[in-house]
Formats: sequence, structure tokens, C-alpha cells
Amino acid sequence: MKRAFIITLGCRLNHADTALLTTRLQNAGYSLCMPQTPDVDLIVLNSCAITAEAEKKSRQQIRKLRRNYPGARIIAAGCAAETDPDKLLTAGADEVWSNPDKKQIFDRCDGKKSISLAPENFEENAVSSFPFRTRAFLKIQEGCDNRCSYCIVPDVRGRSRSRKFAECIADCRHAIASGFPEIVLTGVNTCNYADDGRLLGDLIREIAALPGDFRLRLGSTEPHPGDLTLPELIADPANRLCRFLHLSMQHGSDRILQAMYRRYSAQQFIDFVAKVRELVPDIHIGTDFIVGFPGETDEDFTQLLEVAEKVKFANIHAFIYSPRPGTPAAELPDRIPPQIARERMHALQTLAAGSAAAFARSQIGKTLPVIFERESGGMLHGWSDNYLAIAVPAGRYPVGKCVNVTVDEKFLTENLQTEL
Repeated sequence: MKRAFIITLGCRLNHADTALLTTRLQNAGYSLCMPQTPDVDLIVLNSCAITAEAEKKSRQQIRKLRRNYPGARIIAAGCAAETDPDKLLTAGADEVWSNPDKKQIFDRCDGKKSISLAPENFEENAVSSFPFRTRAFLKIQEGCDNRCSYCIVPDVRGRSRSRKFAECIADCRHAIASGFPEIVLTGVNTCNYADDGRLLGDLIREIAALPGDFRLRLGSTEPHPGDLTLPELIADPANRLCRFLHLSMQHGSDRILQAMYRRYSAQQFIDFVAKVRELVPDIHIGTDFIVGFPGETDEDFTQLLEVAEKVKFANIHAFIYSPRPGTPAAELPDRIPPQIARERMHALQTLAAGSAAAFARSQIGKTLPVIFERESGGMLHGWSDNYLAIAVPAGRYPVGKCVNVTVDEKFLTENLQTEL
């Protein structure tokens, strides 16, 4: 049997795409191996292009794979394949597959031409397989209509569209039957889910009603600040949703938010988070921030820090602005000098580390539902429902089951390491 492995870079949606690719490769006659396994016939790099640095890492990974696997067929797939396929071929890829191509793996493996995805709702015609993971990342939505000024996602992922309701349920049934204790529903913007009049809440309630011992987690979301539907769903224990929301704020200055084409003010976002916390105590609120957007003044950046301090995020993913050719922001003047952008990034990361540690400390003494995923170095490692890394001595709890753990400070080492 032919042997293959997949390397996945980037977001949860890419991991969900990889799970579908895994099944398609298996159906095409490949045995899936762990990444870096020697003597394989096929390697797929599921790449990322969210920033220029991510694209660079995708090309570096292709060059490394070509050096280490001179005889393997190397496929560059995913978002970086959409932005500049020629550079991936130059780096050493044998073929480049766009995001639509990943659905046509039978034809691609036979050297046939694939078709493009239509902008309507879709079926994957495959279930997700996770031979080397402990959580199931299930794709329910694709694409984006927001057209933020800095973002190329609509160009590489297309218009917003949703996976057919029945197929989402079938994929969840398969994940539950496979024994996964946590299912992560993911997409570019899961809040946009809509199929034949059924919205995200309908899908969540239908999945939650399935028999089995599992919980649900949502990937990155962008609910409108005036809509409390999502936190109300999380607040109802019948929906099995983890107390977790990752809300991409992107900046704390209204002037910069307008330049980014974001559709809310900083105060609207702050008020929304406050209402979410009223509905769901101890919820983990994460966000993304972009530092060094064109025209960002010292005052703008100070406002970003003030908002981050006020909201007290449990985690912050911080990025230095990366111009993406073809986006409106790439044409803006007043680029921020790299040294200033790095200094601002360091200041935000320092604040973020303290904010994350403060959230972790706030959970000491509380009893949290935890799923332990692996044993290493005499310790069990897992995640609470509100996304804290928990480590306890091995043998105390089972792996792969949701158990209640009263949190001691020594269980939170991974969260507190980053406190500066």
C-alpha cells in the first residue's frame, strides 16, 4: 500500500480540511503515517497564507521536505497555493492544489483536472478522520463576505457558504462513534452558518441531542456585538458548549477599526464582552490584534493597550501587520517602521502574558470539567472547558474522558509560565 502523510499549517479550518483530506487519501489507497515518517510516497502540505510570514514558512517547509524526501511526490495545497503557486513550485513542490482541488483528490491523484467550488452551500462527500489527534475538528462553514481591508481570506477561501446540515450531523455522528470526547466546529466564520433556513443555533442543538459522551467547542467567531444568541447558547448546559469564545477584535482604536473595514466600535466590543461574561461566568474570551497597521499612531496603539487591559482577555493572538497584495490596506500610505512595530508588538505581548496568567489564577480553587489527552513525563495533560491547559500526576484520571478537576496552582504551570 502507498504511504502518505499530511503537514498542516495555520488555522483550525485547515486542520478540519486535513481531516477530510485524510479520508480521501485513505479511500484513494494510501496508508496515512505520522508527519516526518521516512520512505513515503506522497506528502501534502496544507499551507497557510494569513500573513506574509505564514506564506514564507509554507515555502520553507516545501524546501525542507524536498531535501529530506527527494523521491516523494510533494503536493502544496491550501491558502498559500491560492496566492502564489509558482513560488511553491519553485520551492520544490511537484504540484499545487488550490482549496477547491482538495475536494477532488480522486481526480487529482489520477492526474485529472479538478473543478472549482460553486458559491452555494456545499457537501464534502467525506467524513473527517483524525488518526493522530484527540479532538475532532469538523468543518461546517467556508469563506467570508466581510472583505476587511487587510485580509485575503475572501480571495483564497471564496464567498461565505455553509456545509449541508445533514452532512454536518453525519460527520458529528462519525466523530462521536470514533470516541472523540470533544468536537470543535470550525469555519472562517462559524456565526454565518445557514443552510435551508437552519442557523448555527439549530445545528448546535441538533448535535447536542446526539447520544454519546462528548462536548462541543466553537472555533473563531465574529458575532455582531448586538446579538447575544451565541452566548445564550453557551449559557445553556443542554447545548454541551465549552465556555470559550475567540472573538477577533483586531484593534482598539475606532479610527483604525474603520480603516480595517471592521463593523463595530471599540466600545461596542467592550460592552458585548461584558454581557457575555454576565451570561457565562468564567468564560474564556480570546482575541486577535494586529499591530502596526498603516497609519497607526502612538495614540492609536495606546488605545489598543487600554482596551486589552480593560477587557482582560484570557489569550491574545498578536500579529504585526503584513501587507497582502490586492487588498485595500496594501495601498495605504504611512507604513509603520519595522522597529516601531516590533516594539509595539513586544508591549502587547507583555500585557497579553499577564492577562492570560491572571485569568488562569482566577480559576484556582474552582472545579472545572477537563479532558486529559495525553500522558508525558509522568503527567497527564489536558484542557478544561474554558481552555486552560491542565497538568496533573499520571494515574489520577482517565485519558479521553471528561472529568471534574478542582484546580490547584501547580496544575496551571503551562498557563503561568508566560507571566512576565
